[in-house]
Amino acid sequence: MIEYNRVLLKLSGEALAGDKKTGFDEATCINVAKQVKTLVDAGTQVGIVIGGGNFWRGRSSETIDRTKADQIGMLATVMNCIYVSEIFRYVGIDTEIFTPFTCGSMTRLFSKDEALAFMKKGGLVFLAGGTGHPYFSTDTATVLRAVELECDIILMARAVDGVYDCDPRKNPKAKKYDSISVQEVLDKKLGVVDLTAACLCIDNKMPILLFGLSEDKSIENAAFGKSNGTIITV
Repeated sequence: MIEYNRVLLKLSGEALAGDKKTGFDEATCINVAKQVKTLVDAGTQVGIVIGGGNFWRGRSSETIDRTKADQIGMLATVMNCIYVSEIFRYVGIDTEIFTPFTCGSMTRLFSKDEALAFMKKGGLVFLAGGTGHPYFSTDTATVLRAVELECDIILMARAVDGVYDCDPRKNPKAKKYDSISVQEVLDKKLGVVDLTAACLCIDNKMPILLFGLSEDKSIENAAFGKSNGTIITV
């Protein structure tokens, strides 16, 4: 049963890279595409944002100007969306890639009206290039597009299966939250989303469901209200 009418799915670039940690793991991408097709076939309208961490993490470099580093990161997300879009087409989903800046004939310039019209016809939109400006993360771009497209919720698929009180990869006794507010995430400095993204969520009452991509049918379960992840309320 459909839990949400329209969702914004955020995929981490690292998760799509699988065990390789860089580039793409095709089997992982095909699995994601098949799950999303189940959503689309059931009538859920889907937009997707993909991070660029499988190609570039420029914030850790002090040798490159921050603006230029962020621009490289934006282009990394475009590459990701072009590749993953083709995987989605391979499994039978109509796709369009929108960017906030011109990329020749490779993408379309973002328009809320055009994106919504395509989604309402059963197509899936990829929202690449972040906000188009430096100093904004892909998490911020995710919330911005979710608000613009009037989504019901953000489905955030990551390598970690929820929100914990500390890093579960470093502390096996870390406590997982079933539900937590955005404000608590900020107050406890859990680092789930950055301040700008969190403020956008609070101001626009946009909830997030954070879950682990590697779990069996994780995206389907998230969209159909069966996820074991963490709901971040507003």
